[in-house]
Amino acid sequence: MDPVLIVGAGIVGLTLGQALKQKNIPFEIYERDPNPDARGQGWAITLHWALEYIQQILPEDTLTRIQAVQVDPAVAQHDNGNFLFINLATGEPKFKIPPSVRWRVNREKTRKALLHGIDAHVHWGQRVVDVDTTTSPTTASLVFEDGTRKTGRMVVGVEGSRSLVRQVLRPDAYSNEPLPIRFTGVAVDLPAGEIAPLRSMDPLLFQGCQPQTGTFFWFSMLETPAGNGTAGAGVEGERYRAQICMSWPVRGVEDEVAKDDEGKLANMKRRAEGFVPFLFDTVQRIPEGTPVLEIKLADWECLDWDNRGGRVTLAGDAAHAMTMYRGEAANHGLLDAYRLLHAIEKVYAGTADAKAAIDEYETEMRLRTKRAVRLSRQACMDAHAWSQLNEHSAILTKRTIDGK
Repeated sequence: MDPVLIVGAGIVGLTLGQALKQKNIPFEIYERDPNPDARGQGWAITLHWALEYIQQILPEDTLTRIQAVQVDPAVAQHDNGNFLFINLATGEPKFKIPPSVRWRVNREKTRKALLHGIDAHVHWGQRVVDVDTTTSPTTASLVFEDGTRKTGRMVVGVEGSRSLVRQVLRPDAYSNEPLPIRFTGVAVDLPAGEIAPLRSMDPLLFQGCQPQTGTFFWFSMLETPAGNGTAGAGVEGERYRAQICMSWPVRGVEDEVAKDDEGKLANMKRRAEGFVPFLFDTVQRIPEGTPVLEIKLADWECLDWDNRGGRVTLAGDAAHAMTMYRGEAANHGLLDAYRLLHAIEKVYAGTADAKAAIDEYETEMRLRTKRAVRLSRQACMDAHAWSQLNEHSAILTKRTIDGK
């Protein structure tokens, strides 16, 4: 049988690969990164409403490995699932997003957990430059940068928000739509005394807005001493690794992000003016020389495309890029993997032709994620407009499949 060709070895692509393996459906994954460590440690993601779906399609040993890379397994055993939104000027919680079961996991460690058992099917350093559907009505071929090709039953583009497969499917409208918000973040190591006031808000994560300036702040755990090997090193030696991000509206050229880390960090420290003292101090203590990552906020609404008779489709950020302010992008991508698995299973079993099965998958995904993209976009704007926030704001409403 010709395999399913998956473009992108991120969390969604690897989840789909693991699920296909369980169904004995042949697949190969192609990734432009040269190896699994090419992007460094990475930040963390929150798995919440998608958990019930991945628990149905992933093997138990893989789920166990993912659970093991939660940023704080001890907290996870007794997590109340709250998502706090605070007033950054006072430190007081203003809103409590309704609770749900959540796994806060390290992105890169989760990727490695998903690689286990399918690593022989993942091909690193393979940059796709085209998808060819002209040579056969029943197959599709990937064309790589070095001129080689690989043919399969179908192609699934799941290689992120700047997807080449998306560009092939919608050459007229593949670009993401930028938002008028700028975002930078760092990963820092903190001793127990410095992280204590942050973890007292919530041991995993919280967010908030400075009412006067509209600056947004995000804190989340990345590693505890038990996870990074510093446990038992004493008060001074133990380290907690945290993610600290800030974003703000663009009102003029002075709000644009600097080109170098020094300028980016200086901007974050300046924008912490007006924060409650423990948060202001946290930002000021970020060491000089810390790498500062800018994320260019943009989205793509899952427009229509011609799936070439069910031979080429998209999933995850490639299909519906959204901002992170509702924390749902990965969850929608994982639900895509669940739905797509069942569509592919019908095709390989001969119970549905490829066009019908993939059309059904795309129809559900498009309806679900168009709204999700818009909600996430609105949440991004809400996050910086304190006076307009209420319990119905997109950044605060409960995270569920349909966004209600």
